[in-house]
Amino acid sequence: MAERPTVQAIDVTKSFCRRHRSGPSVLAVNRVSLAIPSRSTFGLIGESGSGKSTFARCLLRLLDVDSGSVELDGIDVTALHGRALRSVRSRMQLVFQDPYSALDPRMTIADSIAEPARELMGLRGRGLEERVRHCLDDVGLGTHLLRRYPSELSGGQCQRVGIARALTVEPALLVLDEPTSALDVSVQAQILNLLNELQREHDLTYLLITHDLDVVRYMADIVGVMYRGSLVETAPVSTLFADAQHPYSRALLSLGATTDPVLPPPGHSPIS
Repeated sequence: MAERPTVQAIDVTKSFCRRHRSGPSVLAVNRVSLAIPSRSTFGLIGESGSGKSTFARCLLRLLDVDSGSVELDGIDVTALHGRALRSVRSRMQLVFQDPYSALDPRMTIADSIAEPARELMGLRGRGLEERVRHCLDDVGLGTHLLRRYPSELSGGQCQRVGIARALTVEPALLVLDEPTSALDVSVQAQILNLLNELQREHDLTYLLITHDLDVVRYMADIVGVMYRGSLVETAPVSTLFADAQHPYSRALLSLGATTDPVLPPPGHSPIS
């Protein structure tokens, strides 16, 4: 019997009303269905405005869908409310694109990392402190940073803090929304290697949203291509790059085609 996917979306549809204008609403996500196998990485690509980020926010229940459903470990997340939804939220976390804006500049690193576990899991005292220190160690940062503020850290360090914060609630799914696009190229490689290591260590499932085809090649097991709100093609990463079937997929790959990324193996780069 095949293992149940960590995440499954079925005919997810989301539209938005036009502001200060009459006329039909804008269909941002149009009947998107996909399944993300446990402990795998699903890369979602497409030009800006294709609906990638909107779909991800529907997956996380940050936006309510118009129709369709999202299941996490077999639980229909779109049908949950109140405490039931709150209990599931700890299983789904988001790593943002901009590591600086993702962190509250008025909060110390310790408080930023602790906040999800305190609010979603009710951890307090020594247990919370130990969880924060463990997650900081997981992302390769020292405890000497706990009392510092985001402005005192580099972009790479802030992104590691963002990842540590997501890990404190022991999620099953991480949505990675352009997690390296705001970082220097050398730091990007370090963060990607870190994410791969964490996936193996914590049995994580990733939804990776990116414009960078090299990142998709390196990280993803499966790739989905979105065009005008619809998922027009889904294939294993090697199949898509070798033999894309949809005309839009072929155009997207030809415009962004580059050589294979040169990424250092884990542990060979200094922390930034």
